[in-house]
This record gives sequence, C-alpha cells and structure tokens, in this order.
Amino acid sequence: MQTRRLGRTDIEITPIGLGCMQFSGTRNVTRWIVRSIDQTAATSVVRAALDGGVNWFDTAEMYGAGHSEEMLAAALKECGIAPGEVAVATKWPPLGRTAANIVRTIDDRLTHLGGFPIDLHQIHMPTGSLSSIPAQLKAMAKLLKAGKIRSVGVSNFSARQLTLAHQVLAGEGVTLAANQVRINLLHRNIERDGVLDTARRLGVTLIAYSPLEGGILTGRYHEDPALARSAPVMRRFFGRRELTAKGLERTAPLIDAMREIGASYGVSISQVALNWVITRYGDAVVAIPGASKPRQASEAAGAMAFTLSEAEVRRLDELSLT
Repeated sequence: MQTRRLGRTDIEITPIGLGCMQFSGTRNVTRWIVRSIDQTAATSVVRAALDGGVNWFDTAEMYGAGHSEEMLAAALKECGIAPGEVAVATKWPPLGRTAANIVRTIDDRLTHLGGFPIDLHQIHMPTGSLSSIPAQLKAMAKLLKAGKIRSVGVSNFSARQLTLAHQVLAGEGVTLAANQVRINLLHRNIERDGVLDTARRLGVTLIAYSPLEGGILTGRYHEDPALARSAPVMRRFFGRRELTAKGLERTAPLIDAMREIGASYGVSISQVALNWVITRYGDAVVAIPGASKPRQASEAAGAMAFTLSEAEVRRLDELSLT
C-alpha cells in the first residue's frame, strides 16, 4: 500500500487512516456526535481496516476519557498487531488546563494505549487552555525530546496559528507534523482561509476529519431523507444546512455525479468522496473516516485502491461549490 510522509517526520502513513471516536463509550459528549460501539464491534472494525491496508489510527483523550484509546489498543492486540507495527495518534484536550498538564498526563495516555507508542500527539484545539499556545507547544516538544512521543501535531488551527506553532517548535528544534481540520467536498474552507497554502509551505500534513460530512456524502440521506431525523444530535446540528430538504436538493447533483463516477470504478459514493479528498490535494492531505461497522471500514480502506482522473476531480469541484 502506498504511503505518505507525515509532515517532515520519518513516519509513513496510508492516505486513509481510521478515526476512533466511535470507540468512546456512552458517558461523554461524543455520544451526541456518533453512536458508540462495544469492544467486539471495535475489534471487527479495526480488523477490517487492517485487512484493507490501513496502517494508522487516530484517537483522543476526550473520546471517553481514555476509553477509545483502551478499546483501540485491545482491538489491535486481538488482531495480532504488536506495538510499533502501526501508527497511533492521540490528542490532549486543553479545556481548563495548563501546559504543564500535557507533561503530567502523558503517562496516562500511554497506560490507556496499553504499550502502543504515541506516534503523533496533538493539541486538540487552539482554545480553552489556561496557558498560551507557545507554552503548550513547548510542553509537547519536551515530551518528544524525552522520547515519550514521536511527533507533534495540532488540530483546528488557523493559518496564523499554524505559522505560530511551526515557529515555536522550530525554536525548540522540533518539526510540526500535522494539523487536523475538517475537509470534505462540502467543506473546503482550507482553500480559502490560507490553511492549505500554509501547510504546504511549512511541510505540514493536513488530516481531514469528517471527510464524509457526517454521512451526507454517502448518499444515504438523499436516498431516505427521513433518516436525518434519527441522526445524532450534534450531527444534525453541524449538518443543519445540508440535512434540510433544500440542502439535500442542492447537493443531489453532486451525489448523482459521485454515483455515476463510482459505477465506472465499481465503488460506492462514499469511496468516491474519500478518494476526492486524498486526490484533490495530493500528498498534503490524508483522511480519517470513522466506522461503526466492518463494512464501513473496508469501504474506507478501499478508497485507496483507485484514483480519480483530473477531469473527474474538476467535475466534483464544480458541483460541490454550487
């Protein structure tokens, strides 16, 4: 399976990884975003991803206060994967915390991950900390120098914040590996707000979360609009524009085009949407779709098995901006 370099590190990852928010359990805010699954289901999802060639997994402390990390580690072990055989990314939540907490909680992260090393440790968001962004990044650099993590990343950082993060880490002799942001056919802000250009200039990988826009880009809501009423609360909130009758009507031509293109490759609408993300932006962007069923993980991995043509990418570009 072809891999891409994570930033300017020596870590090689597949264009598609697996987001593990679904492993969060039910006692946290993520239940309003995704439907959590149990350990048996999580192990099946991880196995399907591995079988499809995926070699990295993204989790976070916020996903159930370590529950997702634990379930991921258990799933990997059940699948016969030893520490170091795949890459694992996790995140530190800054809400109400100081930069010193990054150092204090790193052993908790490693304990929850059950022996799997942290290949990428990310600041989950640029707001909410009692310490400055530079202080947080210096704490991350300290962990890297101590051998606790392999690389440093951020999440939801603007172009200006991305530049600042790069400068602070460079001052510590550390490279900034990644910025995790929302990217999909219906959310292309990175092309307008400077994040894509800045990431390319600095050699930072962009990790696309919500690459299927909460399921909208699978076509399931277009086929049965009534499903929107049963979607998780926060998914309905974030998709409040697209999940309306008018929104679904507006994006129907895009879905129809993806269905047509998918038929020519023998793939699904969601696979076309994922391939657009990892093809449109070249090696600068990788994606982490989530999955609650093995079939979804297999489909996501299968999005790496073909490449949209330039004409097909342009066609989807035009339809996604209407």
